[in-house]
Amino acid sequence: MGRGDKKTKKGKIFKGSFGKSRPATEKKITGNAPAAATKKEA
Repeated sequence: MGRGDKKTKKGKIFKGSFGKSRPATEKKITGNAPAAATKKEA
């Protein structure tokens, strides 16, 4: 498994394709996020 394997996320990134292992749209975090998970402001 690696860059040449189209069934893995790394392989899909290498090939530039999308599918079950690498969805085209990222899953959005919904609900109440804890303060530690939010972006820190300096």
